[in-house]
Order: sequence, then structure tokens, then C-alpha cells
Amino acid sequence: MTHFAIAGIQMHIGMKSNLHEMNRRLDLLMHLYPWVEMVVFSELAADGPNPASAQPLGGPNEQAFAEMACKHNIWLIPGSIFESRDGRIYNMTPVLNPEGEVVTRYRKMFPFTPYEDTTEPGDEFCVFDVPNVGRFGVAICYDIWFPEVMRTLTSMGAEVIINPVLAHFVDRPADLSIAQASAAMFQSYVFHINGLLAGGNGYSRVVDPAGQILHDGNVQEELIPVEVDFGLVRRQRERGLLGMGQVLKSFRDRKVKFDVYADGFDHSYLNGLGPLAKPSRASQSNDFNNNDQFESWPQGQGALTTELKAV
Repeated sequence: MTHFAIAGIQMHIGMKSNLHEMNRRLDLLMHLYPWVEMVVFSELAADGPNPASAQPLGGPNEQAFAEMACKHNIWLIPGSIFESRDGRIYNMTPVLNPEGEVVTRYRKMFPFTPYEDTTEPGDEFCVFDVPNVGRFGVAICYDIWFPEVMRTLTSMGAEVIINPVLAHFVDRPADLSIAQASAAMFQSYVFHINGLLAGGNGYSRVVDPAGQILHDGNVQEELIPVEVDFGLVRRQRERGLLGMGQVLKSFRDRKVKFDVYADGFDHSYLNGLGPLAKPSRASQSNDFNNNDQFESWPQGQGALTTELKAV
């Protein structure tokens, strides 16, 4: 049985440097809960969602994060920052060990396009090990909406998913449902940590590998210390969720092939959805009369047919 203490910090985020405020919250957290071993901030906590704040690797923000990690002898996931590289901007999460070293970096794979249109997508998954404890994976905000991301991280052995978010849209309830469902589907802890003000509307959530909510936040600043049990993750994955569904092993032993990912698959339906752009008034329609698209759908048992046009 391996226990490890992780704390999320849900705090007010401004469109400025928030490093001083991050330090203050971290000092308070470690004073109240000195047993915490890893701390997670929300997405873009250091400067808010301001692409003009982008810095190269090893810049002032990462130097400040190194000092925080060393001061408190903790693993630190400081949310994310905008990284400038080769004339491009990435939404990047550094992972720092208790010595203040950046052990890995993760670049958000799925920017919230078309609303988040200033950053480039990353293309590498990120897992890291805490020695003698377990393996962690990182997914930033919208990444968790794509089960392929969670599938890859858990197939690489991740037992805890760190998910810093900046969420304040009307789809927030769906965000929270996905965080809970992802924990159950992939039998992992999920730390879904949001900010406030420019950093989100709160409601951070921590879920265990059985899909049980361990903490549900509100719309105030919060310190969220949770002790995770890696033995529980490993037992759930070996014996099944609550002794039942062994989903990781079922996927491993599958016979089905997912042709949707194969070269040559017919993506005519998806291509027919139009460009990835903000909706406009002109694109609104109350009728359901795209006959050409309907007729291109596959026919047969269990498939939609053109008979639906008569409804």
C-alpha cells in the first residue's frame, strides 16, 4: 500500500504576474498541511490567459517555480504557462521535482479551438515517475475531453492524471462529468484543478479510480489536500472497479479493430460538419434537412437510414 499526498490550489488569477499570490497560497498550504508532497495549480495560473506573457524555456516563471519546489521540498505542477519557441506559442506545463529540477514538460495537445486560437498544439504525451511511489500523467484542460489522451496515458502506466484547467464556459457541468467518468473508465485518480476570476469559475474536482468524488470545490479560493492510495489503483486495475469491470484488461484483450483510426477510413460524415470555427447567426438552422449528408451514411442493421427523412 503506497500513499502519497497531493494538494490542489484553487485561487484568484489576474491578467498579470500572479507569482507572488501563488507563493503566498503555497506557503499557507504547507503551513497547514506539511505532509503534502505534490502541489497542483490551475492552467495558466502564473500570468492568466495572456499570450503576451509567453517566455522561453528556463525563463523567469520556471526559475520562480524551481524556488517554490525547493523551498517546500515538494513536487510542483504549477498549472501551465505560455511558452515561446521558434516564433510559436505553446500552452506548457512544467513538472518540477523537490530539488527544483524540471523533469519533464507537457504541451497541450488540444487547444480549445476556435476560442483558444493563439497557441500551437503539442504532439507528445507526458508521464513521469515519483520514485518509489507511482506514475503520473499530465493532460491540460480540454485534453481530457478526448478519451484517446486518457487511453494513451493509462496505457503508458499513469495511475494519477494531473489535469490543470481554466474553465468558465457554460459547458462547465460537462467538464466535471468528464473528469468523473474518465477516472472510472481508466481506473485512475483525476485531479481536475481550476482557477477563479481570469483563471476560471472554480468547481475543482478530485475523483478516485472507482469514480467516487473525493472533493468537489465551489466558487471560492480553496486548498485541496488529498491523500491518494496507489494500492487502490493497482487493485482496481487487477480485480476490476469495485470487483467488477476490468476495463483496462478488456481493452488489452480486445478482438475488435477500430477502423476509424486507420488510413483510408471514410471520414465523409466528419468532413461534412464544416470548418472548426465559432458559430455565427447565419449558421443557425432549426430544420434537419441535410439530405445529401443523410444519404451518405452507412446503411444496414443498426445504421441510420434515409427513412429518418420522413420523421
